[in-house]
Amino acid sequence: MSEQIVDSVESANIIDGRKDAVALDARVINAQLNNTQLNNAPLNNTHLKIWDLPTRVFHWLLVVSFAAAYVTNWLGVSYFTFHLWSGYFVVILLAFRILWGVVGTHHARFVNFVRHPVESMKYALHLTKGKAKSYPGHNPLGALMVLTLLLVLLLQAATGLFANDEIFNIGPLYGYVSHELSLKLTAIHKELFYWILGAVVIHIAAVLFYVFVKRENLIKAMITGKKPAQGFVEAKAIDSSRILLALVLIAIVSALLAWLIVTAPAASLDLGY
Repeated sequence: MSEQIVDSVESANIIDGRKDAVALDARVINAQLNNTQLNNAPLNNTHLKIWDLPTRVFHWLLVVSFAAAYVTNWLGVSYFTFHLWSGYFVVILLAFRILWGVVGTHHARFVNFVRHPVESMKYALHLTKGKAKSYPGHNPLGALMVLTLLLVLLLQAATGLFANDEIFNIGPLYGYVSHELSLKLTAIHKELFYWILGAVVIHIAAVLFYVFVKRENLIKAMITGKKPAQGFVEAKAIDSSRILLALVLIAIVSALLAWLIVTAPAASLDLGY
């Protein structure tokens, strides 16, 4: 009788052990299934860090500075000092962005977003057919707009430093040129505004097209610095904004501009009467 009891107990232990093993196997299988589902899940909620903080700050400060320069010019000669300072900010921002396009983070560098004209033409053709692929950074047409705006804005800001209003206000570098040359540079400075305005309108229209038609929220990306990872299998995310380097560049550019202004020849507007 005692032997039967012992056998029954051992059988029960074996059954319990098998149940525990089956339960453990089930938990392992469930965990593996969960991991597989996570790995195969769509990346709709996953984002890549594309735009560094200096690039984003540059973008929005340039918008504000350009708008301030336009408004202070429209308000008249009484606001010339504010117009001048707006121009200083534009010069510093543009000089920084050019340097940042060489030594900045991956997607901010010119070498990583400026593409061959043939590729840009192909992209434009595919865009009209609704077959254009998405880019984590600037697309080929966006790159052309970046270069265009940098060029015309820098040219306008630079000519403004030598300009005069033919009343009593002069640019800080007026003393380096003759009055006749200053007048020519002033004319270029004024004329470029309309070209810049046209480029800005095209830029805004393109951004709105991407937001509402292609469903790529470029505005949000330039605020948060992030883009959805879906569709960008081989895209490179940045791991740092290199803020210290950006501050050093801003300091150098600002100091250089200040030196040019301080050391410029003293001059006054001589209208001949």
